[in-house]
Amino acid sequence: MSLNHKNQHTEPGSSIILDSSDFLRLSNFIGSHFGIKLPPNKKILLQCRLQKRLKHLQLSSFKEYADYVLSSNGINEEVAQMIDAVSTNKTDFFREPIHFDFLTNGGIKEYIDLTGKRKLNVWSAGCSSGEEPYTLAMVFREYALLNTYFDFEITATDIADSVLQQAINGIYPLEKTQTIPGDLRKKYFLKGRNSFENKAKVTPELGNRIKFGKFNLLSNDFSSLGKFDIIFCRNVLIYFEREVQNKILDQFCRILNNGGYLFLGHSESISGYSLPLRHIKPTIFRKINRAGQ
Repeated sequence: MSLNHKNQHTEPGSSIILDSSDFLRLSNFIGSHFGIKLPPNKKILLQCRLQKRLKHLQLSSFKEYADYVLSSNGINEEVAQMIDAVSTNKTDFFREPIHFDFLTNGGIKEYIDLTGKRKLNVWSAGCSSGEEPYTLAMVFREYALLNTYFDFEITATDIADSVLQQAINGIYPLEKTQTIPGDLRKKYFLKGRNSFENKAKVTPELGNRIKFGKFNLLSNDFSSLGKFDIIFCRNVLIYFEREVQNKILDQFCRILNNGGYLFLGHSESISGYSLPLRHIKPTIFRKINRAGQ
């Protein structure tokens, strides 16, 4: 058989081209159901990220894949896998340290003095593989050791099943823990042995302080999560259209207690939105009432 004849048959999932019509079907679905914006210049990115899914499902075209995802079976069985593949989950321990420095160096105390609350409810929205909520747990745990009246509870959510499972497992390559101050690393991480060599696991003392769960930020039922004193949603809004950003920010404000803090990512802003938030420091905002108190 000649090489030319051999190439006439495409192996499932290998170098399959995503054409414009199937890109529109998929991007429109992802945008309307999950708020993730995928403009035309993201077509190659989407193609690359979904190649493994086509191979896994033994499909030979993106049309087959789109037909499946948009079917009743696919919505139940494949959508979560697709969003896992599409989502960007870059995160680190103590990423954007100015936020954690703010909490440690007066932010927590100021909120307690303002509200009289001694137990804070914290939400890590878009927690990815868990580095952010575990960092928060370390910061608040250290504060509690110095201030015995203080307590806290952390809720951590993401839309992607695979990263949520990583977060729940709390196991990381040792090199990922190098951004953690040495004393905290020794206190809150256990070095793995045998098959877990070169890995570290979060101690139960830290892990037990966090409730992990799946949550879609396009949900209308934010109230089901309860009320929060602090919300971290960093480097998540940049993936949404402006109208969706406004909706999410408005929902944050509805469940954020007066005086509470909202932390956004370094490239995110609330400029142009009418929200009951006062700018405190770069990407740090405080909830105020409508009278500005």
